[in-house]
Amino acid sequence: MDQPSYVYIMASKPYGTLYTGVSTDLVRRVWEHREEFLECFTSTYHVHRLVWYEIHGDVMEAVAREKRIKKFKRAWKISLISKSNPTWRDLYADFTA
Repeated sequence: MDQPSYVYIMASKPYGTLYTGVSTDLVRRVWEHREEFLECFTSTYHVHRLVWYEIHGDVMEAVAREKRIKKFKRAWKISLISKSNPTWRDLYADFTA
């Protein structure tokens, strides 16, 4: 098993603007989004809420999954999030508490 990697979806608010990404360090990457450390999509649209993620055994697997998710329609992504996180709770606290 290579370094664990994460595919994640962030939202501006429940059912708001969505961003899908991949990282080997989920806590650091979400922190960067939340703090608007980098000027990118998430800082422009204030996408700060981690609402869904899954772990993969290696980065190539995670990147392939990210690409598949990005091709899906918004309604499919909303369903994916709502199945595991029906209240769209910010999951970042689960890692930092």
